Amino acid sequence: MSPGNFLAAAVLIVTGYLASVGPSLAVTGTATVRDANSIQIADVTYRLDGVDAPELDQVCIDDHADPWTCGLEARDQLTKLIKGRSVRCDDVGPEKNFGKRHRAICTADGDKTTLNEQLVRLGYAIAREPIKANVKPAATEAKTASSGIWKGCFVAPQEFRIGKKDGPLLGAACRADRDKEIRAVLFPDELTMPPSCSIKGKLAVRARVTGNIGIYHLRGCPSYSGTTKPDRWFCSEDDAQASGFRKAYNCRRPK
Repeated sequence: MSPGNFLAAAVLIVTGYLASVGPSLAVTGTATVRDANSIQIADVTYRLDGVDAPELDQVCIDDHADPWTCGLEARDQLTKLIKGRSVRCDDVGPEKNFGKRHRAICTADGDKTTLNEQLVRLGYAIAREPIKANVKPAATEAKTASSGIWKGCFVAPQEFRIGKKDGPLLGAACRADRDKEIRAVLFPDELTMPPSCSIKGKLAVRARVTGNIGIYHLRGCPSYSGTTKPDRWFCSEDDAQASGFRKAYNCRRPK
Protein backbone atom coordinates (compact mmCIF):
# COMPACT_ATOMS: atom_id res chain seq x y z
CA MET A 1 0.00 0.00 0.00
CA SER A 2 1.35 3.42 -0.94
CA PRO A 3 1.92 6.04 1.78
CA GLY A 4 -1.02 8.05 0.42
CA ASN A 5 -3.40 5.11 0.49
CA PHE A 6 -2.19 4.11 3.95
CA LEU A 7 -2.88 7.62 5.29
CA ALA A 8 -6.33 7.65 3.71
CA ALA A 9 -7.14 4.29 5.26
CA ALA A 10 -5.94 5.47 8.66
CA VAL A 11 -8.14 8.55 8.46
CA LEU A 12 -11.16 6.40 7.61
CA ILE A 13 -10.46 4.09 10.55
CA VAL A 14 -10.09 6.97 13.01
CA THR A 15 -13.18 8.73 11.62
CA GLY A 16 -15.18 5.53 11.90
CA TYR A 17 -14.01 5.02 15.46
CA LEU A 18 -14.94 8.53 16.53
CA ALA A 19 -18.32 8.16 14.89
CA SER A 20 -18.93 4.93 16.77
CA VAL A 21 -17.97 6.28 20.21
CA GLY A 22 -19.29 9.82 19.82
CA PRO A 23 -23.02 9.07 20.08
CA SER A 24 -22.44 6.98 23.20
CA LEU A 25 -21.57 10.19 25.06
CA ALA A 26 -25.14 11.47 24.58
CA VAL A 27 -28.30 9.54 25.37
CA THR A 28 -31.86 10.55 24.56
CA GLY A 29 -34.90 8.82 25.95
CA THR A 30 -37.72 8.72 28.47
CA ALA A 31 -36.47 10.16 31.74
CA THR A 32 -37.34 8.95 35.22
CA VAL A 33 -36.70 11.59 37.87
CA ARG A 34 -35.01 9.87 40.82
CA ASP A 35 -34.61 13.05 42.84
CA ALA A 36 -34.06 16.73 42.11
CA ASN A 37 -30.57 16.10 40.82
CA SER A 38 -30.80 12.61 39.32
CA ILE A 39 -32.34 11.49 36.05
CA GLN A 40 -32.45 7.90 34.90
CA ILE A 41 -32.56 7.04 31.20
CA ALA A 42 -32.68 3.31 30.46
CA ASP A 43 -30.31 1.75 33.02
CA VAL A 44 -28.04 4.76 33.57
CA THR A 45 -28.57 7.40 36.26
CA TYR A 46 -27.16 10.85 35.56
CA ARG A 47 -26.55 13.64 38.06
CA LEU A 48 -27.03 17.13 36.70
CA ASP A 49 -23.52 18.49 36.21
CA GLY A 50 -22.44 21.61 38.06
CA VAL A 51 -25.41 21.71 40.44
CA ASP A 52 -26.53 20.17 43.71
CA ALA A 53 -30.13 19.87 44.86
CA PRO A 54 -31.77 19.03 48.19
CA GLU A 55 -32.10 15.34 49.01
CA LEU A 56 -35.59 13.81 49.18
CA ASP A 57 -35.43 13.60 52.97
CA GLN A 58 -33.93 17.05 53.44
CA VAL A 59 -35.81 19.71 55.39
CA CYS A 60 -35.58 23.44 54.77
CA ILE A 61 -37.25 26.44 56.42
CA ASP A 62 -39.55 28.62 54.31
CA ASP A 63 -40.00 32.39 54.40
CA HIS A 64 -42.59 32.03 57.19
CA ALA A 65 -40.11 30.16 59.40
CA ASP A 66 -41.97 26.88 58.90
CA PRO A 67 -40.23 23.60 58.02
CA TRP A 68 -40.96 22.19 54.57
CA THR A 69 -39.89 19.17 52.57
CA CYS A 70 -37.75 21.08 50.10
CA GLY A 71 -36.20 17.93 48.64
CA LEU A 72 -39.56 16.57 47.56
CA GLU A 73 -40.57 19.97 46.17
CA ALA A 74 -37.30 20.24 44.23
CA ARG A 75 -37.88 16.80 42.71
CA ASP A 76 -41.40 17.81 41.70
CA GLN A 77 -40.06 20.99 40.10
CA LEU A 78 -37.66 18.96 37.95
CA THR A 79 -40.53 16.69 36.93
CA LYS A 80 -42.58 19.76 35.92
CA LEU A 81 -39.68 21.10 33.85
CA ILE A 82 -39.48 17.86 31.88
CA LYS A 83 -43.28 17.66 31.35
CA GLY A 84 -43.10 14.06 30.18
CA ARG A 85 -40.86 14.90 27.22
CA SER A 86 -37.84 12.91 26.17
CA VAL A 87 -34.55 14.15 27.58
CA ARG A 88 -31.08 14.28 26.07
CA CYS A 89 -28.21 13.88 28.53
CA ASP A 90 -24.68 14.68 27.40
CA ASP A 91 -22.38 12.58 29.53
CA VAL A 92 -19.42 14.56 30.85
CA GLY A 93 -17.84 11.83 32.96
CA PRO A 94 -18.24 9.68 36.07
CA GLU A 95 -19.46 11.22 39.30
CA LYS A 96 -16.74 10.19 41.74
CA ASN A 97 -18.79 10.87 44.86
CA PHE A 98 -21.91 9.01 43.77
CA GLY A 99 -21.04 5.43 42.96
CA LYS A 100 -21.59 4.41 39.35
CA ARG A 101 -23.55 7.50 38.40
CA HIS A 102 -22.40 9.91 35.73
CA ARG A 103 -22.46 13.67 35.45
CA ALA A 104 -24.42 15.08 32.54
CA ILE A 105 -25.84 18.21 30.98
CA CYS A 106 -29.47 17.40 30.25
CA THR A 107 -32.03 19.14 28.07
CA ALA A 108 -35.73 18.33 27.59
CA ASP A 109 -36.92 17.99 24.00
CA GLY A 110 -37.77 21.41 22.53
CA ASP A 111 -35.94 23.45 25.18
CA LYS A 112 -32.98 25.71 24.48
CA THR A 113 -31.98 25.95 28.13
CA THR A 114 -30.64 22.95 30.02
CA LEU A 115 -32.43 21.44 32.97
CA ASN A 116 -29.27 22.11 34.99
CA GLU A 117 -29.60 25.85 34.44
CA GLN A 118 -33.39 25.98 34.79
CA LEU A 119 -33.42 24.20 38.14
CA VAL A 120 -30.77 26.56 39.51
CA ARG A 121 -32.61 29.64 38.21
CA LEU A 122 -35.82 28.49 39.93
CA GLY A 123 -33.84 28.19 43.15
CA TYR A 124 -34.34 24.44 43.61
CA ALA A 125 -30.66 23.60 43.14
CA ILE A 126 -27.47 25.44 43.98
CA ALA A 127 -24.30 25.73 41.94
CA ARG A 128 -21.52 23.41 43.02
CA GLU A 129 -18.05 24.74 43.75
CA PRO A 130 -16.12 25.58 41.69
CA ILE A 131 -19.08 27.24 39.97
CA LYS A 132 -19.26 26.54 36.25
CA ALA A 133 -19.90 29.26 33.70
CA ASN A 134 -23.06 27.62 32.36
CA VAL A 135 -24.92 27.97 35.67
CA LYS A 136 -23.22 30.97 37.27
CA PRO A 137 -25.68 33.66 36.00
CA ALA A 138 -28.65 31.50 37.03
CA ALA A 139 -27.18 30.94 40.49
CA THR A 140 -26.66 34.66 41.04
CA GLU A 141 -30.16 35.44 39.79
CA ALA A 142 -31.83 32.88 42.08
CA LYS A 143 -29.97 34.05 45.18
CA THR A 144 -30.66 37.74 44.47
CA ALA A 145 -34.37 37.08 43.87
CA SER A 146 -34.66 34.71 46.86
CA SER A 147 -36.16 32.07 44.58
CA GLY A 148 -37.06 28.55 45.67
CA ILE A 149 -35.10 27.38 48.69
CA TRP A 150 -33.28 30.73 48.81
CA LYS A 151 -36.45 32.38 50.14
CA GLY A 152 -36.01 30.55 53.43
CA CYS A 153 -33.06 28.98 55.21
CA PHE A 154 -31.21 25.75 54.46
CA VAL A 155 -27.87 24.00 54.51
CA ALA A 156 -26.09 22.94 51.34
CA PRO A 157 -27.15 19.43 50.25
CA GLN A 158 -23.59 18.21 50.68
CA GLU A 159 -23.60 19.35 54.31
CA PHE A 160 -26.91 17.58 54.91
CA ARG A 161 -25.69 14.33 53.34
CA ILE A 162 -22.76 14.02 55.72
CA GLY A 163 -24.62 15.34 58.76
CA LYS A 164 -22.50 18.46 59.09
CA LYS A 165 -24.70 20.37 61.52
CA ASP A 166 -22.38 23.33 62.02
CA GLY A 167 -22.02 24.30 58.36
CA PRO A 168 -23.06 27.69 56.93
CA LEU A 169 -26.76 28.54 56.87
CA LEU A 170 -27.95 29.77 53.48
CA GLY A 171 -30.99 31.77 52.41
CA ALA A 172 -32.78 35.06 52.97
CA ALA A 173 -34.63 33.97 56.11
CA CYS A 174 -31.63 32.81 58.15
CA ARG A 175 -31.25 34.65 61.45
CA ALA A 176 -28.06 34.67 63.46
CA ASP A 177 -30.04 35.14 66.70
CA ARG A 178 -31.99 31.93 66.00
CA ASP A 179 -29.05 29.79 64.88
CA LYS A 180 -29.58 26.97 67.37
CA GLU A 181 -33.32 26.76 66.76
CA ILE A 182 -32.88 26.77 62.99
CA ARG A 183 -30.32 23.96 63.04
CA ALA A 184 -32.65 21.88 65.23
CA VAL A 185 -35.29 22.14 62.49
CA LEU A 186 -32.88 21.43 59.63
CA PHE A 187 -31.47 18.38 61.44
CA PRO A 188 -34.46 16.99 63.37
CA ASP A 189 -34.09 14.11 65.81
CA GLU A 190 -36.92 12.31 64.01
CA LEU A 191 -36.34 12.75 60.29
CA THR A 192 -39.60 12.21 58.39
CA MET A 193 -39.59 9.30 55.95
CA PRO A 194 -40.37 10.41 52.37
CA PRO A 195 -43.11 8.39 50.61
CA SER A 196 -41.90 4.94 49.49
CA CYS A 197 -38.42 5.56 50.90
CA SER A 198 -38.25 3.09 53.80
CA ILE A 199 -34.52 2.25 53.84
CA LYS A 200 -32.88 3.56 57.01
CA GLY A 201 -29.41 5.07 56.94
CA LYS A 202 -27.17 5.78 59.92
CA LEU A 203 -23.92 7.69 59.76
CA ALA A 204 -21.24 5.51 61.34
CA VAL A 205 -17.52 5.91 61.95
CA ARG A 206 -17.00 2.15 61.57
CA ALA A 207 -18.31 2.38 58.00
CA ARG A 208 -15.21 4.37 57.04
CA VAL A 209 -13.18 1.16 57.14
CA THR A 210 -14.85 0.22 53.85
CA GLY A 211 -14.68 3.75 52.46
CA ASN A 212 -18.29 4.60 53.34
CA ILE A 213 -19.87 7.23 55.57
CA GLY A 214 -22.76 5.16 56.90
CA ILE A 215 -24.74 1.91 57.00
CA TYR A 216 -28.20 1.26 55.59
CA HIS A 217 -30.84 -1.19 56.84
CA LEU A 218 -33.64 -2.79 54.79
CA ARG A 219 -37.06 -3.82 56.02
CA GLY A 220 -36.83 -7.43 57.20
CA CYS A 221 -33.26 -7.08 58.40
CA PRO A 222 -32.62 -8.00 62.06
CA SER A 223 -31.16 -4.52 62.58
CA TYR A 224 -34.06 -2.60 61.00
CA SER A 225 -36.42 -2.22 63.95
CA GLY A 226 -33.54 -1.46 66.29
CA THR A 227 -32.28 1.33 64.08
CA THR A 228 -34.03 4.34 65.56
CA LYS A 229 -33.73 7.99 64.56
CA PRO A 230 -32.11 7.35 61.17
CA ASP A 231 -29.88 10.10 59.80
CA ARG A 232 -31.11 9.41 56.25
CA TRP A 233 -33.96 7.74 54.38
CA PHE A 234 -33.40 6.11 50.99
CA CYS A 235 -35.79 4.94 48.30
CA SER A 236 -33.53 2.20 46.92
CA GLU A 237 -30.30 0.40 47.68
CA ASP A 238 -28.78 2.11 44.66
CA ASP A 239 -29.60 5.50 46.18
CA ALA A 240 -28.10 4.47 49.51
CA GLN A 241 -24.91 3.16 47.92
CA ALA A 242 -24.59 6.24 45.71
CA SER A 243 -24.72 8.35 48.89
CA GLY A 244 -21.82 6.44 50.43
CA PHE A 245 -23.70 3.96 52.62
CA ARG A 246 -23.06 0.22 52.76
CA LYS A 247 -25.57 -2.50 53.62
CA ALA A 248 -25.60 -3.77 57.21
CA TYR A 249 -23.65 -7.02 57.42
CA ASN A 250 -26.54 -8.82 59.12
CA CYS A 251 -28.91 -7.69 56.40
CA ARG A 252 -30.18 -9.72 53.47
CA ARG A 253 -32.59 -8.68 50.77
CA PRO A 254 -36.14 -9.41 51.97
CA LYS A 255 -37.91 -12.27 50.18
